[in-house]
Amino acid sequence: MDKLAICMADGCEEIEGLTVVDLLRRVEIPVDMVSIGTDRRVTGSHGIAFEADTTADAADWNAYAGIILPGGMPGTLKLKQNPYVRDAVQAFDREKKLVAAICAAPTVLADCGVLDGRAATCYPGMEAQLTGAAFRPDAVVPDGHIITSRGVGTAIPFALAIVAYCKDRETADELARKIVYA
Repeated sequence: MDKLAICMADGCEEIEGLTVVDLLRRVEIPVDMVSIGTDRRVTGSHGIAFEADTTADAADWNAYAGIILPGGMPGTLKLKQNPYVRDAVQAFDREKKLVAAICAAPTVLADCGVLDGRAATCYPGMEAQLTGAAFRPDAVVPDGHIITSRGVGTAIPFALAIVAYCKDRETADELARKIVYA
């Protein structure tokens, strides 16, 4: 399986990013944490620092089968302004590769024009920023190769939806049992 990229910006929501990485790696889905900053060190919106696997300018974007965007502020605003992120979101959408975002980050997808005519969700109160999307209040909204989710409280089902997309529902269900989620 090709690798996925999860884009980490200073000010990201740590739970939304690291939960996804943890659960994907538990089922052997390769994922690179890609810092969109100048180095691999990332400090989340709650002051938790961690080291990404690579940086956006060093990443081999052609090697990725999908992109994942955690939310958080001001991390989401930084994702929205980053040319690597914008280019990857638009290219991956054109190529029907996985494009996933949680919390405020679905607004990045909307800003890139990839939610037009698609069902999507986001953090409560940000619905008006989902330009072109058909908003749904569900915890996780998959629509083809695009998966969106609402926030920290939905990080596990968001990650499980990505597992189901990349592998299958049985693997996601088994993982949920193993982590005592289901």
